[in-house]
Formats: sequence, structure tokens, C-alpha cells
Amino acid sequence: MCQGADHVKKSKIQTLKSEFENLNMKETDQLDDFCIKINGLVTTIRALGEEITKRYILKRLLRAMPNKYLQIVSTIEQFGDLENMTVEEIVGSLEAHNERTRSQNDSDGGKLLLTEEEWSRRENTGGKLLLTREEWMSKTN
Repeated sequence: MCQGADHVKKSKIQTLKSEFENLNMKETDQLDDFCIKINGLVTTIRALGEEITKRYILKRLLRAMPNKYLQIVSTIEQFGDLENMTVEEIVGSLEAHNERTRSQNDSDGGKLLLTEEEWSRRENTGGKLLLTREEWMSKTN
């Protein structure tokens, strides 16, 4: 009976480790939610008696990040001391990067963009790129 329970435990550990290794954050996922998911897997694996090193968790977390975090992940990998960093420090750096990029994207929200059709029409009318206020108002009405 003990051997059967041990076999089930080992099987469960393998399944959880495989899930942990295959876990990747999607572009639409929230960083906090993803970190909670990773933490849950690590906690369960450790509760079953399997040891996972902090360094392994950190490296896996960084590998799981989507492309929008590529710049900060590369910086952490090159210049960060993964032996002495904590998960909280890395998540903090990722959150800070996320906030910076979000604020930059929000500040770009006021730009006017032209469709290809509008651009072609503008080129056909002499290529005038700047309009007076009156010209703009007459075109938008």
C-alpha cells in the first residue's frame, strides 16, 4: 500500500513539474495572476517533498515571459544576480517595466493616424499634410 502511494506521489510530482516547465505567460495575462499560478505549482511540488531551487524558479519565470517583457528579462539575465535575487525582486522589476510601458502607451493615445485610403487621398490633393483649424473642421463635419 505504501509503494502505491509513493508511486502516485512521484507521478503527481512529475505531472506538476511538467506543467511548471511548460507554463508560459500569454500577452493578455496579468503578471500577478501568472505569478500566483507559478507560486501555487511550486508550493504544491514542495509539499509533495520535491525540492525546487530558487534559481531554477527564477530562470523559469524569466523564460515564461511574453515578448513585451523581452527587454527587461534580458537586462535581468545579463546584469542581475540570480543567485541572490528573490522572486519578489524580479516580479517588482517586471511590474515597474509594465508600468513604464503602459504610461508611454497612454501618452501616445492623442496621436492622429491616417488610414491608407486617407493618406492616398491626401497625396492626390497636393500632399498637404498640415491643415488649418478651419480646413480640419470642414473635413470632419
